[in-house]
Amino acid sequence: MMLVSASSARLDDGAVTTAFGNPGSVAVVGASGDPAKWGHWLAKGAQSGAHRRPVYFVNRGGAEVLGVPSYRSLGDLPEVPELVAIAVPGHLVAGVIREALGLGSRAFVVVAAAMAEEAETAALLREHGARMIGPNSLGIYSAEGELQLMWGSMRPGSLAIVSQSGQLGSEIAAIGARAGVGVSRFVSLGNQTDMGAAEVVRSIIGDAPTRTIGLYVEDFSDASNLFAAIAEATAAGIGVILLTTGASDASRELAQSHTGAMTSSMDLVDAACRAAGALRVRTPAELVQIASYLHRRNAPAGPRVAVISDSGGQGGIAADVAAGLGIELPELSSALRARLDALLSAAASSRNPIDLAGSGEASLDVYAQLPGLLADSGEVDAIVLSGYFCSYGHDMPALVAAESAVADRLAAVTAVPVVVHAMAPDSAVSQRLRDAGVPVTGRIEDALLALSAARRLGHAHGVAPAEGPALRGVTQTEIRSELAAAGIPFPDFRIVRDAEQAAAAATELGGTVVLKAAWLAHKTEAGGVTLGLQGPSATRSAFRAMHARIGDGDFTVEVQDTREHFAEYIVSARRDPAFGPIVSVGAGGTGTEIWGDIALERAPVSRETALGMIARLRSAPLLEPWRGRAALDTEALVGVIMRLSAVLTASPGVTEIEINPVRVGINGALAVDCLAVIAEGRP
Repeated sequence: MMLVSASSARLDDGAVTTAFGNPGSVAVVGASGDPAKWGHWLAKGAQSGAHRRPVYFVNRGGAEVLGVPSYRSLGDLPEVPELVAIAVPGHLVAGVIREALGLGSRAFVVVAAAMAEEAETAALLREHGARMIGPNSLGIYSAEGELQLMWGSMRPGSLAIVSQSGQLGSEIAAIGARAGVGVSRFVSLGNQTDMGAAEVVRSIIGDAPTRTIGLYVEDFSDASNLFAAIAEATAAGIGVILLTTGASDASRELAQSHTGAMTSSMDLVDAACRAAGALRVRTPAELVQIASYLHRRNAPAGPRVAVISDSGGQGGIAADVAAGLGIELPELSSALRARLDALLSAAASSRNPIDLAGSGEASLDVYAQLPGLLADSGEVDAIVLSGYFCSYGHDMPALVAAESAVADRLAAVTAVPVVVHAMAPDSAVSQRLRDAGVPVTGRIEDALLALSAARRLGHAHGVAPAEGPALRGVTQTEIRSELAAAGIPFPDFRIVRDAEQAAAAATELGGTVVLKAAWLAHKTEAGGVTLGLQGPSATRSAFRAMHARIGDGDFTVEVQDTREHFAEYIVSARRDPAFGPIVSVGAGGTGTEIWGDIALERAPVSRETALGMIARLRSAPLLEPWRGRAALDTEALVGVIMRLSAVLTASPGVTEIEINPVRVGINGALAVDCLAVIAEGRP
């Protein structure tokens, strides 16, 4: 008679995903004694955890596998397996899953490159409240759960790898092993027919050994959910490092604005990473370098780094690399420099970067004494020791003991993180430092990248609470009026439909006015803007000429901004189908596309985030004082960015709003023109 296991009862409670990390029992269907087959490696890995849980092999021939008797079918097992790993040909997978579901199993890993009835099987899984990783998965691993269902083996550690490409995930694990960083969890997502990256990330958050998640994703169709999961991991103290080769271009097809045409899918990924506190890297090696640092040390508290080098050349290279990464090499106080000088030779320099100039050869103790002084000074947030240390014993075996003793003292410096760039990164002393928790690299750029990345990881920009009113207008002028009511400053205007109304509006508004064809998306190109109109006669004539070119519609006569000192920016907010609300700011006016100067973030944004967006622009210096002119009103531009981002977020029926230009003057900003795109079917 079939027995229902206690673990199966647990699955009925809705904790199915826990079976992929620590199942109560495992069955391998397609288990094989042939080392060339997947069924062999799944069986071998499962058997390595047999002391932890019941493991069953299913082989239709009933052959012995790895010295263990197998069963001909799942129905012959003495209990219902909680997790079923399937290594049979693709056309048989659906049948195995149907059989297992009928028995009560609810968690599956499928390594077949393809499977028949994939969509139907996914629906059946949902119907039964079951979950599947794969097909086309290279398997899973959990160090804490002592679970290995994959080809090869893993070294236990603190890096969780979640990868859409199983091969690339394996490469990350291999690079990590060489760097002394083991794996806490490994999940090859495969086709994501059922479980996707977001759910796997959430399932790892409670995994005790995990300090970092290395995530490789190609498909961002579920971006909002994925980055919500990443934000949850960040909040739980886990650093998430993202590697990708591209993202969906669906958002580019939707965008009708200047900014939509100038932003790439990777810009959206980076914005989502900043909002969630994650970090995107370019290569597996960069990912591992950061994980290697976090495996051994906490993130530095700030950007101030002291560099100690054996030569001016190495220090100079370090300074240049640091500048490119946003790392500060602060000027040290005279009191601290005096204490450092007391330990250095006359030829050395205590200016940061510190040049030892042979002081290390005179006394190895310097390599521990200087970091100790710097760490206790409160003037730096991290220290990089670059150069020959770790090479003395490597080149001169008689110095191994002395250098090792200094290494132990260096490892005891913990007030701030210490990273070592060693010319002999594979020496015994280098390994001694790693074992003691000191990151050691063979390249200065790796050491500084790790420090910079570790500091940025986990610092989510956060999305400000949406406080903007929802837009309900349909026409461009209605939208404009609602934006003005929301606090975005526009010039006074009148809607006109004939020449006499235009003349009357010019008289009422007074001064210099501008005539616009308000309904056009790109007015300048269509001849829908006439500037510098003085009085009713000029405005009447301008209307007649424009109407003859364009035809009927809502025209506006507006007060023209004639301030002498200003800079033009474009502020846009749009609803991306995958990433959600996005706000951007850039160099504006008719030359927007020429400059291509855009910064974007997920919306709505806080004041701090809006300021950061402006600071990243190449055109940001236009806002600063120049040749006797006072600074322009940056805070006014910040206000436009914040309010527009909040309004779009609160208006689900609005796809996109673009304000171009926003003319920023010495006192205040003025939104000169706007374009709104309303979603089809909006009430």
